[in-house]
Amino acid sequence: MVKEITGKHVLIGFVAAFSVIIGVNLVLAVQAVRTFPGLEVKNSYVASQEFNKRKAAQEALGWTIWAGEADGMITLKITNAEGRPVRAAKLDAAVGRPTEIAEDVTPEFTYDGEAYVAPLQLSGGKWYVRMKAISDNGTEFTQRVNLHVKR
Repeated sequence: MVKEITGKHVLIGFVAAFSVIIGVNLVLAVQAVRTFPGLEVKNSYVASQEFNKRKAAQEALGWTIWAGEADGMITLKITNAEGRPVRAAKLDAAVGRPTEIAEDVTPEFTYDGEAYVAPLQLSGGKWYVRMKAISDNGTEFTQRVNLHVKR
């Protein structure tokens, strides 16, 4: 025997379906905000005022950056316009996931004569290396390099 569907049944189904949808959206929104602050610079207006000047100085160095990971070591290679290795006067770099800050680390890179290397075991997936290097003439070079780790 099949019961007749009434307006009450339709209302309950409608409210239940939208409750699930809204509940899932709230959980995902909270997770998104909690794991990624979305903050690149504290004041975007101030950062924009010097952007073109910093960009021109950085491009004048002619540096190219490459990042790789193998056997528990991360490599950050800086080369000049002629393709020769560059040793920066100072290097700071952070490694992390593009969408969350929970796994961000700041490894201790050392220069081996060809590139900067640091011991770091990364799980598979997309990573980035956010680096800031200072050249011998004091020019600041910043770049975010994508790194895909296959496991």
